[in-house]
Amino acid sequence: MNYTVNEKGFYGDFGGAYIPEMLHHNVNELKEQYLKIIESKEFQKEYKSLLKDYVGRPTPLYLAKNLSKKYNSTIYLKREDLNHTGAHKINNTVGQILLAQKMGKNRIIAETGAGQHGVATATVCALMGLECIVYMGEIDIQRQAPNVARMKMLGAEVRPATSGSKTLKDATNEAIRDWIANPVDTYYLIGSVVGPHPYPDMVARFQSIISEEMKIQLEEKTGKNYPDKIIACVGGGSNAAGAFYHYLDNPKVELIAVEADGLGVATGESAATTQLGSEGIIHGSKTLLMQNSEGQITEPYSISAGLDYPGVGPLHAHLFKSGRGTFIGVTDAEALNAAYELTKIEGIIPALESAHALAALDKLALSPNDCVVVNLSGRGDKDMETYIDRMPTN
Repeated sequence: MNYTVNEKGFYGDFGGAYIPEMLHHNVNELKEQYLKIIESKEFQKEYKSLLKDYVGRPTPLYLAKNLSKKYNSTIYLKREDLNHTGAHKINNTVGQILLAQKMGKNRIIAETGAGQHGVATATVCALMGLECIVYMGEIDIQRQAPNVARMKMLGAEVRPATSGSKTLKDATNEAIRDWIANPVDTYYLIGSVVGPHPYPDMVARFQSIISEEMKIQLEEKTGKNYPDKIIACVGGGSNAAGAFYHYLDNPKVELIAVEADGLGVATGESAATTQLGSEGIIHGSKTLLMQNSEGQITEPYSISAGLDYPGVGPLHAHLFKSGRGTFIGVTDAEALNAAYELTKIEGIIPALESAHALAALDKLALSPNDCVVVNLSGRGDKDMETYIDRMPTN
C-alpha cells in the first residue's frame, strides 16, 4: 500500500482537485511550481534557517515521567507547543510564505479555526512585510479572543465568516471566494492538509519536520528511531500528518489519529468524521466528510475550535480506509479531563486540540514495553477562558 500522493494528487481513493473553473489558473500555477521551488537548495537553506533561528526548532522530545508512571509505559511528548506562536502551524506558514514570495504574490489570505494558523500566518506576513487577511468564523472569533487580538496586533485584518455554522468550514468558504476574486496577486495560505492538490501534499511536507526530528531524538534517547505508537489529534490533520509522515511505511509504528467526539457521536453534536462521515467533496478535495443523504455538509461540533471541521484531509481518509491508521474518538469531557491532568502532573497546559490526543491514552491497552509519542500540537493560552469556566471544583 502506498501512502504518498500520486501524480494526480490522490492518496488511494482520496484527494484530487475538484475546483470551479475560475480557480483552475490559481491551482495549476501552484501545482506546476511548488515542487521545483521547495525542493531547491536555495529554498531549503532559507526554510531550515528560519525554522532554527525564528521558530525555535528542533522542539524537544520530552520524557513525561509522571504520565509514564500513570500509564505504566514510556510516554514522550513532542513539544510543538514550544514553537514561536505556540503551535505546529508555524512550520507550514514559514514554508508557504517563502513559496508565495518566490511566486511573486504580495497579498496573503488564510482561514483559521482555533486561531493558531491565523496567528502563524499573520506572524510570517509581518516578518516579510506582506498584506494579510484572515477569515475566521464569527463564533470562533468570540471563543478564541486572545488569538484574534494577536492577529490584529501583528497587522492582519480579521474578517468574520457569518454564514452556516460560523466556524472553520465557513471561514474556508470565504477564503476560497476571495481567492477566486483576486487571482493575480493573492496567495491562499491553507493551514491544514485539506483543499485541492497540491495543498495536502505541500502542507504535509512542511509539517514532516516533526517526524524528521522525532527519528533523530528517539535514536538518541532509546537507541531506535521509531516508537511503538504515535498519537495526534485530527481535525483537518496537519499536525498528525507531520507526526506520521516519516513512519507511514513502517508497519512497526501504530499511527493513532484522535477525532473530536464532541458531546458524543449519537448526540448530533460531534466532529468525528470517520465515524459519521462518508465519501464526498469538500473544499476542492475528495475525502471523508459529514453530510446528509442529499450531499449537503452537516454542521460539526467540538469544544475545540481547531477540530470543529466536518471533514479530514485525504491522507487521513486513506489511512482510515486502508486500515493503516487507528482512529479514536474523544469527547469534550474526556479532553478537558486530560488537559487538567497534564497540567497538574507535568506542569504543561495543552491546547484543547492536543488534549484530545492525550485523552486517547485512557483508551489504549498500554504495556510496560510500549514507547509512545504524543504530539503536543499547541499550548493552552488561547483556551484559558474555557478551562477556567469548566475547572473542577474538587
